Amino acid sequence: MRLHEKYKKVAIPKMKEILGYKNDLALPKIEKVTINTGTSKFMQDEKAIEEIIKSISFIAGQKPVFTKAKKAVAGFKVREGMNIGLMVTLRKRKMSDFIDRLIHLALPRSRDFRGIDQKSVDQNGNLTIGIKEHIIFPEISHENVRDIFGMEVTVKTTAKNQKEGLELFKLLGFPIKK
Repeated sequence: MRLHEKYKKVAIPKMKEILGYKNDLALPKIEKVTINTGTSKFMQDEKAIEEIIKSISFIAGQKPVFTKAKKAVAGFKVREGMNIGLMVTLRKRKMSDFIDRLIHLALPRSRDFRGIDQKSVDQNGNLTIGIKEHIIFPEISHENVRDIFGMEVTVKTTAKNQKEGLELFKLLGFPIKK
């Protein structure tokens, strides 16, 4: 069952029962997914940056944008305005497709995966997952990968607190540890 169908048919009735809301629009839902990766160790290698952009484009389904340093940090050899990472924001159809692939294909393929820790959901009900190797996604072929990089996936919800966010993620099928 697709994520959107599961939300409408399974999650809404259960959340109404558990959380006590009467209106469907008051229930928490997923707003957007943000994928971030740092490119600082590849800054000197232009081909590596192009490879990272290509990989994230395959994974997310849209081209990432560069994130710039807000202030200079001498210890990390970073100047203000320097490109230090890549970011993609997914909404609607691309977001639900990405979450489906993340839950059912990518996370089970990751090494030593035993579920997402409940501490990954913050006080506002948003989930943040760190992925060490981008090659867990089925879109990436292992033969063509030159550099392996990590990324951070943030799932932003309209939940008011951590309890609502956890309930939403459990009902949508996220593999949350008990």
